[in-house]
Amino acid sequence: MAAWRYLAVFFVFHHIIQIFQTFVVHGTALHGCGSDLDASILAMPFCNISIPIADRTLDLVSRLTLQEKIAQLVNTAPEVTRLGIPRHEWWNEALHGVAYSPGVTFTGPASGATSFPQPILTASSFNMTLWTLVGQAISTEGRAMYNLGQSHLTFWAPNINIFRDPRWGRGQETPGEDPLLTSIYASTFVRAMQEIRYSDEGSRYKAPFGVQMVPSELDTTEERSPAVGRMLKTSVCCKHFTAYDVENWDGIDRYHFNAEVSDQDLEDTYNRPFQSCVQEGQASSMMCSYNRVNGVPTCANYNLLTETARNTWGLNGYITSDCDAVELIYSAVNYAPSAEDAVAEVLMAGLDLNCGSTAANFGQSAVDQGKVNESTIDRALFDLFSVRMRLGEFDGDPENQIYGSLGLDDICSQYHKELAIEAAGQGIVLLKNDNNVLPFLRGHIQKLALTGPNANATSSMLGNYAGVPCEYITPLQGLQTYVDLLLYEPGCWDISCQDGGLIGAAAAIASSADAVVIVAGIDQTQEQETLDRTSLLLPGQQQSLIETVANSSKGPVILVIMSGGAVDISFAKFNPQIHGILWVGYPGQGGGQALADILFGHRNPGGRLPVTWYPESFTQVSMTDMNMKPNTSSGYPGRSYRFYTGETVYSFGDGLSYTNFLSTITSAPSRFLIPSLEQQRCYHNFNSTSKCPKGFQNELTCDTASFEVRVSVSNQGVRRGSETLMLYSVPPKSGIGGEPLKQLIAFQRVSLDAYSSMDVGFEVLPCKHLSSVKYDGTKELVEGTHTLVLGSKDEVSHAVSFVTNFF
Repeated sequence: MAAWRYLAVFFVFHHIIQIFQTFVVHGTALHGCGSDLDASILAMPFCNISIPIADRTLDLVSRLTLQEKIAQLVNTAPEVTRLGIPRHEWWNEALHGVAYSPGVTFTGPASGATSFPQPILTASSFNMTLWTLVGQAISTEGRAMYNLGQSHLTFWAPNINIFRDPRWGRGQETPGEDPLLTSIYASTFVRAMQEIRYSDEGSRYKAPFGVQMVPSELDTTEERSPAVGRMLKTSVCCKHFTAYDVENWDGIDRYHFNAEVSDQDLEDTYNRPFQSCVQEGQASSMMCSYNRVNGVPTCANYNLLTETARNTWGLNGYITSDCDAVELIYSAVNYAPSAEDAVAEVLMAGLDLNCGSTAANFGQSAVDQGKVNESTIDRALFDLFSVRMRLGEFDGDPENQIYGSLGLDDICSQYHKELAIEAAGQGIVLLKNDNNVLPFLRGHIQKLALTGPNANATSSMLGNYAGVPCEYITPLQGLQTYVDLLLYEPGCWDISCQDGGLIGAAAAIASSADAVVIVAGIDQTQEQETLDRTSLLLPGQQQSLIETVANSSKGPVILVIMSGGAVDISFAKFNPQIHGILWVGYPGQGGGQALADILFGHRNPGGRLPVTWYPESFTQVSMTDMNMKPNTSSGYPGRSYRFYTGETVYSFGDGLSYTNFLSTITSAPSRFLIPSLEQQRCYHNFNSTSKCPKGFQNELTCDTASFEVRVSVSNQGVRRGSETLMLYSVPPKSGIGGEPLKQLIAFQRVSLDAYSSMDVGFEVLPCKHLSSVKYDGTKELVEGTHTLVLGSKDEVSHAVSFVTNFF
């Protein structure tokens, strides 16, 4: 089935899938090597937990017939009864909570799962500890649902593509536009989802929501076993590799799109999160994307899948296609002349799993025609079954394993529901607060007017890739807990707001209230998978609603934007009758409570925008132009805060607080000796100098060349709050020859009591953090003056001169 038909059928009929799964999933966790099997099977080496996983996996694969092997190459892998191998559904979703997908059902004992904010909002917290706790919570619920027979353990998340263009329908799924932010989010989320940690407490580990874990506390490399890898709590898949960020724009869809990407942009922007996902996160899976990169489908690209992901980065796991991407290689873009050629091309490129049916339907004929050999299939099966081994699926009854006690009480627990509200609260961004009108004083607002098409949103708060939430707390419900009288009118019939017939009623309640909150924005009818936007303006008559209500109000007016992508709200930014603006992303099941807590001062906002908010004029730029750098001759403005030269509505890193922070750089070197070019090249080839020639050992190496930047931050206001310290670097030739204008090199979120201060240290590894990517994709740490900048507005700076010798 063609990919677009395949996905349409899945999403339209997911309720039918759920009913079907009631009979085939619910009841018990699927596992092999259980005590109910024949003794002859249990005596086979693949059931022996005392021998290495690699040996167990090789033994299992060797016992399969060619027909059985080919059947295992697709996402719905059938059981092999004679060996006691259970069926496995590889396609399970958990982007921001366990979600609807072929391997997940909500019709058993667990009728829902905690729905956290979309990653675009969670990332805007810039809090690695929060990301860890959210990942742990999702994987706990995934394991618990597996134990209940309602899920499998291979989850296809996170989405770590760069949010390059604000019109992209799936940008809501990502951590934003910055490669460093996306890379750290990816590695942090993956480790939290996958790793068996805190074994004494199972997975019920809790840490203070506001505490910031430093990278060293997240590093458990010494616990990893060699070769195949350590055991997994769940398996996570980093997607979509690579340069994927077009759904359907101006007649060009993702299935046919050829992304023309320079070596410089591929290394500097698009691939960086995937490298981090593999090397720092130790992800056990990657997904190749629908699009082509420079003419070659990513799922048939040997250089990307094998040379880069496996041989260079060291991927230890399996690679899956996006769903029906294998079929598209021959049916849509004619890269392969036949289905058999498509199967052979992807397997030989390094693909292990076909989401779809092409490999199962044409794998045998591909072998018969001599297009692919059985040893290549064996390699793919080794990658697949080694992950299932690491998940404990062949270790006997899951009840006897480390997470065997997880069950219904661990799904939608009070802690997880509170964490969902906390994640939304830490991510919400305050963009405007004229005359410090916010927070509202609870006793001073007796009558509150609430309007807007998202004011009573339920499923819209979840965004896409969601399941059944534990509960909904809408903006309306959240605000009702703070005021005696709340007047509500929707203002629009729906998010499109084509009919202005409800605007008058909204203006009427505004005229009699002490304050007004307008919750506007967009939803999945405007941006989602397969749907890119064509405009950055609010839909329909939403602007008219906002301006009419603001003109009618006798008290302060607060505009709340619910969206994944940026919205051009310049009219509101400069309107003195609109006193406050907040962006809440898609805040998840508890988003309404988090918003109300911020509006009434129970929580001090501290989120920062993870993307640039462009003006409507940016829609004149071709969405399919993959160049990150500007081109002055053509008028192309570039993309993201690192390269964009045009005007903005709001900038990356923008965000206000109810208190005032003052930050200064108190210590950093003025001159720094950098390693030789030979050392740098070796480091970037191996991501370490440990494999460099021995003759280099007496030289300054990239592994050891580092310096510390000390920062003092003080809260000068009367409220406790959290500040995100963002350290940027401005290279010597900023904006010239492909160099960024500036780039984020470190960040940390800290919490401070009123009138308190603290010191924070950032370790800077120049080869890793400050190297420039040249046109050919190679990296070099250039000599000259690098300026360290603290804060998105370039408030504080310090110059460091990089030299190759001090003489």
